[in-house]
Amino acid sequence: MIRIEKNYDGTVTPAPSPAKHGEGPVMTDDLYEKRLAALAANPALQGENVRLPESAGAGIRGGLAVVGVGCLALTALGAVVHSPTHALASFEVAVFTVLAICLGSLFFTMLFQAINAYWPVTFRRQLEQAAGLIWLPLLGMVAVVLIELFSSLFTGHGVLFQWLTEDPGYLLEKKSGYLNLGFLLVRFAIYAGIWLFLARSILSMSLEQDATGNRMLTRAIRRRASWGILAFALTVAFASFDFLMSLDFRFFSTMWGVYFFAGAAMSALAVTTITFSVLRLTGRLTGIVTDEHYHDLGKLLFAFGACFWAYIAFSQYFLIWYSNIPEETAYYVYRQEGGWQVLSMILVIGHFIIPFMILISRKVKRNVLLAAVMAAYLLIFQVLDLTWIIRPMAYVGVENPAGPGSWWIDVVASVGGLALFASFLMRALASAPLIPMKDPRLATTLEHKNYV
Repeated sequence: MIRIEKNYDGTVTPAPSPAKHGEGPVMTDDLYEKRLAALAANPALQGENVRLPESAGAGIRGGLAVVGVGCLALTALGAVVHSPTHALASFEVAVFTVLAICLGSLFFTMLFQAINAYWPVTFRRQLEQAAGLIWLPLLGMVAVVLIELFSSLFTGHGVLFQWLTEDPGYLLEKKSGYLNLGFLLVRFAIYAGIWLFLARSILSMSLEQDATGNRMLTRAIRRRASWGILAFALTVAFASFDFLMSLDFRFFSTMWGVYFFAGAAMSALAVTTITFSVLRLTGRLTGIVTDEHYHDLGKLLFAFGACFWAYIAFSQYFLIWYSNIPEETAYYVYRQEGGWQVLSMILVIGHFIIPFMILISRKVKRNVLLAAVMAAYLLIFQVLDLTWIIRPMAYVGVENPAGPGSWWIDVVASVGGLALFASFLMRALASAPLIPMKDPRLATTLEHKNYV
C-alpha cells in the first residue's frame, strides 16, 4: 500500500519510502546484494584484519589452560591444607565471575539485536563468542551442586549451603518449600537450559549468516532476543537468589538480582574492551573498530562499571539500613567485622569513586590502552565484589577463622577460572571472523561517528 499525504494546495503526493536509521530507503534484496559486494571489496574487511589464523596464540592458549588447571588443582589442595569450606567458597568466586562475564555478554548480545542497534555491530561477535562459553561456568556450578549434595548425604549438612541440614529449625522449615535440594536441581536445569539455548542458538545463527548471507537471520535473531531478554531477567534473578543470596538463608533482598546483574553487565563490557584492545594493538580490525566505537564502549563501561553498580549497591544498603530488620542487617553487620570492613571500604572507593573520576574523561574512553587498563581494573573489582559476597560465609560461627596465610587459595582459584576462560575465548575467536561479515547493518557501523 502506498501512503499519500495531502499538500496545503489540496494536491496529493506519495510519501517517500519508509526509512530505517542509517539505511535510507527500505533495503531490498538488490540493495543488500550491492552492500555485500561493496563490503567484499572493502580492503579493511580482508585477510588477517578480520580473521585470526587457527593457530594464532596457540602457545598462549595452551599456557593459559595449564595455568587454569594448575590453579584449580591448587584450590583443591587448599581444601586439604586449610578448609574445604574456604576452598569451595574461593572456587565459587571464580565460577560466578566467569558466569557473570558470560551472562553479561548474552544480555548485550540480545539487547543490541532487540533494539536493532547499528553502532555495536563490529564488536558484537566478541560478545556472542563470550556468551557461547557459558557451558564453562555451568560445569563449575554442576561441581558446586554435586559437592553440596554429597556433603549433605554423608555429613548431614551442606558445605556452604547452610540450608542443607538435617536440623532445619523454625525459620528454615518455613522456607523449605523453596530451599530444598530437589527443587534447586529443577531450577538449575531450567536456568542452564535457557542460557545454553539462547547463547548457542544466537551464535549459531550469526555464524550461519557469515556463511550464507541470509539477511533474514537478522530478523530471526531479533525475535529470539526479544523474548530472550525476559527469560534472561527472570533466570538471572532467581539463579542469584539460589546460589548467592541463599548462602545466608536468613538474608533477603528484593534488589539482589539487579545487584548481580550490574556486576555481570560490567564484567562483559570489561572483557569486550580488553579483547578489542589486544586485537587493535596486534594490528587487527584497523579501520573497523575505531576510536568512535571505543568512545561508546567506554560510555557503557563508565555507566555500568561505576554508576549503575554504585547506585544499586547503595540503594540496597540504604533500604536495609532504613528498615532495620535483623534478618537483613545481620548480613551487613557481619561484613563490618573480622577484617571484612576493609574490603567493604575498598569496594566503595575502588569500585565507584576511582573509576568514576577516571572513566568520566573523554580521552580515557577513546584511548585503546587506557580503556583496557580500566577494564582490567574493573574486572578485578568484580572478583573482589563476589569475594565480599561469598567468602565471609566460609567461616560463619568459627571462632578462629583462617588468617592471611590462607588467602592464596582465593588468588589461585580466581586466576584459574579466568585463565581457563581466556584460553577458551582465544580459541573461539580464532574459529570465526572477528566481526559479523554479512550483517545488513555492517556498512553503517563502519561509518559510525560519535558526536557526544
